[in-house]
Amino acid sequence: MTDYALDPHSGLPAAGLATAAPLGRARRWARELAPPLLLYGAVCALQLALLAVLHRPGTLPIGRLLLSWDGRLFLEVAEHGYPAAGAPRDASGAWLGSNLAFFPLYPALVRLAHLLTGLSFGDAALLVSRLSGALAAVLLHRLVARLYDRRTGFFLLALVLAQPMAVVLGMAYSESVFLACAVGALLAAHRGAWRAAALCGVLAGLTRPSGLAVGLAVVLAAVLTIRQGWSWRPLLAALIACSATPGYLLWVGLRTGRLDGWFRIQQAGWGAELDWGAHSWDYITDQLAGGTGWVDVSVALLVVAALVGCLLALLGRPWPPMALYGLLVTGLAVGQSDFSSCKPRLLVPALLFLLPAARALAAARPRTAWPLAGAAVLAGSWYGAYLLTAWQAVV
Repeated sequence: MTDYALDPHSGLPAAGLATAAPLGRARRWARELAPPLLLYGAVCALQLALLAVLHRPGTLPIGRLLLSWDGRLFLEVAEHGYPAAGAPRDASGAWLGSNLAFFPLYPALVRLAHLLTGLSFGDAALLVSRLSGALAAVLLHRLVARLYDRRTGFFLLALVLAQPMAVVLGMAYSESVFLACAVGALLAAHRGAWRAAALCGVLAGLTRPSGLAVGLAVVLAAVLTIRQGWSWRPLLAALIACSATPGYLLWVGLRTGRLDGWFRIQQAGWGAELDWGAHSWDYITDQLAGGTGWVDVSVALLVVAALVGCLLALLGRPWPPMALYGLLVTGLAVGQSDFSSCKPRLLVPALLFLLPAARALAAARPRTAWPLAGAAVLAGSWYGAYLLTAWQAVV
């Protein structure tokens, strides 16, 4: 008969414990990953189903819709790289729009996925967006579970995916990559994993100009940590996290021959410049005073709701780095002049204004919370599908 050594604490055979430990970790990982991934997969399926239902014969196929507008320009960067050095100008010397406006991480990932899988650049772009969205879902659930509880994390994720233009997380756009990097940086900073926070901050800064909001949130987290006891690691991580966005803007400036080259390209190609909310104010007041199109009025209401949500969230005293990140992303979305229909898309990664509703749903009875969350997901998914298929929104 074999003589099994017993563990003194559990009374179980030591050999059995060696096998049980990996199984226990696997079960814990399954419990952590299953809820956000199942929710993310269900909403993705719902969005695609609604796109199919609302798609009109004779219009662009659904696959082409998901690669439309700025998505085509991201694909150009992924396939051909950036244009040659020099300021993009017309014959009269006026500045033109250029693919230099698009930050490099997302097209680089698309190119990498194309090389590794052999997929077309369009399919590779959708693959990168979907996988990044899944990663963002897991990280967001874990972050909010640390800050509040798992139930609040689940409902906040549901509300993020229920946003009217959350469909963009599955398009050839950089929002899903940015959201994953931003939430990863916040989660790492909250855990005190400063190398990971620095890396995620750099990646966010190479994805969108609002990556600077991620870097500044890491700075605030580092300051809060240093106040409890001096350490050089948080400070170094904060400096690194803030470096990528200014670095890319400087690179574009050197490539175009003007330090403000990126800003000139944005203004010339997309009419986007920081006007401290003047354009948004005019749009909101015009639409609420006498708007005739329900989509334009709804966009104005969504912007107002986001601003009100931010104020309510601040009353709940959220974790300061998350609050700063959310306020900056919301402020950048509302504070610049561009196509008004883009505002809901730019607000998708902001998170903060959805926090009061998520906490309210988490505190409500299940028979109230689940139907409300489900209705929000259905309504938001329909809205996004309608804007892409019927209204042909510029996102």
